[in-house]
Amino acid sequence: MYDLIRDAPLGQAIRFLSGKRLFKYPEEEASFALPPQYTARLKEEKPDIGNAPDQRISGDTQTSQQHRPGDVENIGGEWMHEHDARGEREIELQRTKSIPIVPEKTNDGVVLVDWYTTDDPANPQNWSKLKKYWITGVLCAYTFAVYCGGPVYVASAAGVEERFGVGPVASSLGLALYVCAFGVGDLIFSPITEIPVVGRNHVYYLTFIVYWALSFAPPVVNSFGGLLVLRFLLGFFGSPALANGGASVGDIYSLLYVPYGLCWWAFGGYQGPSIGPLIGGFAAQAKGWRWPMWEVVWLSSIILVLLLTLMPETSADNILLRRARRLRKLTGNANLQSQSEINQRHISTYSIVKTVLIRPTEIMLKDPSIFFIHVYTAYFYAIFYTFFEVFPLVFPVIYGFNEGETGLAFVSCLIGSTTALFSYFAYLHFYMIPDNIKNGLRAQEHRLVPAIFGSVLLPVGMFMFAWTARESVHWIVCLISVALFVCGEFIVMQSLFIYLPMSYPQYAASLFAGNSVLRSTLAGGAVLFARPLFVNLGVARGVSLLAGISVAGIIGTTMIYFFGAKLRARSTFATS
Repeated sequence: MYDLIRDAPLGQAIRFLSGKRLFKYPEEEASFALPPQYTARLKEEKPDIGNAPDQRISGDTQTSQQHRPGDVENIGGEWMHEHDARGEREIELQRTKSIPIVPEKTNDGVVLVDWYTTDDPANPQNWSKLKKYWITGVLCAYTFAVYCGGPVYVASAAGVEERFGVGPVASSLGLALYVCAFGVGDLIFSPITEIPVVGRNHVYYLTFIVYWALSFAPPVVNSFGGLLVLRFLLGFFGSPALANGGASVGDIYSLLYVPYGLCWWAFGGYQGPSIGPLIGGFAAQAKGWRWPMWEVVWLSSIILVLLLTLMPETSADNILLRRARRLRKLTGNANLQSQSEINQRHISTYSIVKTVLIRPTEIMLKDPSIFFIHVYTAYFYAIFYTFFEVFPLVFPVIYGFNEGETGLAFVSCLIGSTTALFSYFAYLHFYMIPDNIKNGLRAQEHRLVPAIFGSVLLPVGMFMFAWTARESVHWIVCLISVALFVCGEFIVMQSLFIYLPMSYPQYAASLFAGNSVLRSTLAGGAVLFARPLFVNLGVARGVSLLAGISVAGIIGTTMIYFFGAKLRARSTFATS
């Protein structure tokens, strides 16, 4: 608990204000002695570049030294790039006792600061299960709050139309701009957190302070244009939860078990659109259209307290950089440096622009697998956001639901994602993890089997919704169909987002940034075109059109499963 508070923003502020007399690190204690392996390295006249394997422990706790200087994408904590080559040693490393790690020494005499031992408590991979679960929980709550802040606006849409005299499509801009801002924020904040001196936490709490402050304005704004600007800014400053939450999860879990953490984090994201319309609907019905936006204030206040008081830094690069600074202050030896701070000296503006703008487009256009995955995930993500337009055309009109009851219908998304979560956990526990332990890491396509089944559920759920949304069929059937769709979407998303970094580890940041921009843009557009689509074609035909297009996803996912290895063999970006 001590280190959890010390490494949180509030603990760091107390350290600063006390002149580092409070919440000290081990290197700042009077009793601390420089580990003997560091003392020996510093005394060497020439670097020992011929270490035998038993002289230096690398393993799961060792940071990668294979980064390409000058590329922001390769200086950060890209867990898949580091772990993929060590997957075969996963079980052995989990049983490793406390063995000193001998630091590397470069030809110019720099001793690379690393973890002191294989069980170094400063290494996020070595943190206790309870601490990892807590951090995962905070990330889930953070992501939930940001995702909830978008759809909760749906309950206010009717009031916005009446108050500002705008039409339904114009009022839906409040949600569309919020979602589009996710992608814009991802382009900026994702590469920033990979700069070692910045890390994850500074971006999280600084942007969320702005998010929290801005959230007070929409409930009282008296200009429609001002409301839209505020909604966009809220989405922009909330985006780090979506852009970097997965990276934080990857910081603390090993390769075998990171899918569990990623699933919980994604689950938090799915609960926002499920719960937001529910709490917003009853609030708007009871207190008026401004109250759902006050709920954003209350929820973000709780999350901000958690981020400031109990959310530690998880980036290994940042932790080692700060350790190197403390060791230099302790010893007065400038040759004690971390690999991450050496690499970050070569970062240029061009490398950042290339990572977030040029490279994602280049990979997508040159690699058919990436093109399909980007388009497919963006498509069904966009369909998910059409729910916020089709539900008000079905449940109040056909089944006579009031505002609160229409919001309650979104609980079907919660049921679908919960079913998918535990189904995917069962797949990991009973098949994937035992298979990896027994046979090692197979070809990446092996992880796409759940995605094939999930891709079938997508059109099945949509066709079922399209042709059962009528008075002669009970409303529960429509909700079951929505749950089926969300279940399929969740499983497909998890499978594809594990496949991407395993196949293209050195370009993972570029790929996820490009995917986020495409998903957010298409989802924002879907919010705008959905209502005219369903009004003009009718709910049955409109949803059937979207379902018919999604059938292509079954074919595409199956083709990648069978032919993905051949496509990667011809790709200049992939890892075979």
